[in-house]
Amino acid sequence: MNILAVVGSHRKKGNTARIVQMIGAELETLATQAGQPLIFETLYLGDLDIHPCRGCRSCFDRGEDKCPLPDDMPAIKAKMDAADGLLLASPVYVDDVSGLVKTWMDRLAYLCHRPGFGGKCAYALATVGGSPTRHALRTMNGALLTWGYHLVGQAGLKMGALTPADAMARYRPAAARVAASLFRAVSQEAALRPSFVSLLAFKIQQLAWQREPPDSYDVAYWQARGWLNPDCTFYVAHRARRFKVALARAAGAVIARYMI
Repeated sequence: MNILAVVGSHRKKGNTARIVQMIGAELETLATQAGQPLIFETLYLGDLDIHPCRGCRSCFDRGEDKCPLPDDMPAIKAKMDAADGLLLASPVYVDDVSGLVKTWMDRLAYLCHRPGFGGKCAYALATVGGSPTRHALRTMNGALLTWGYHLVGQAGLKMGALTPADAMARYRPAAARVAASLFRAVSQEAALRPSFVSLLAFKIQQLAWQREPPDSYDVAYWQARGWLNPDCTFYVAHRARRFKVALARAAGAVIARYMI
């Protein structure tokens, strides 16, 4: 099992980093108990070279490998590709994700057109001093869902400006819950049982790209994977029940009439 944690904070001894470290330790314990090998890696976005997106559309129109910005994004994407599960953690800044996380998301915007993470699990975590975490979690979940991830869960933790190291133990139960949810979802291949919303989103995207010019880079991507075939119901072979699939596709077709 390979779990990648992406931390959107410069502070390696801050609340977000500390809770992610606790979740990693809990995952290690669960893996040992289950006799299952585990790779848990943490990427601190503040340590990496990530240039702001310039909106040139090269990734959309010609492929992400045509991005003119020479930085660490290809290496980050490669680690995401290799991981079975993603833990995305951000502090809340001005009622939303940190600038680091938003810049990372912007640079992966092509995934909104070409979802590359079907069959993989993700968990969103937000930490905050005292204000709500709802908007930040919505931002993270919206991106992850559109990129194809199966959303395992979310957690918003009010931790104060900086929780003292000796007081972090109070968040161990929360860390254990996050770790258990993510470990169970990856172990049981929960991503192969997509949610109603994921199936619906796929249908809407499928109809949208079926109407686009055939010479589009995005259409070629979808075509190469067989996703434009009317019989294709999701990014990967899945185990969702037929009734749920049928209902989601019917609902998606109705919604698509007003969206595309």
